[in-house]
Amino acid sequence: MSKACIWQKSTFSSSGAECLTVKRDSNGFLQFRESDEPSVTLRVTCAGLKAMLAAIRTCRLEQDQRIFF
Repeated sequence: MSKACIWQKSTFSSSGAECLTVKRDSNGFLQFRESDEPSVTLRVTCAGLKAMLAAIRTCRLEQDQRIFF
């Protein structure tokens, strides 16, 4: 039997209803969602998330640039 994936609340989220949750799915992808719209998720690989964060930190991510995960 497989272990159920549990959504975890970000430590940066407030104690109210507005928060970011994350989980790792059974295929190893990370999934992010906001509490106000839980049916919409961002699904990304660890490498893709790392590349996106690096681009943001170095200001290489332009508003119209697309990153595929």
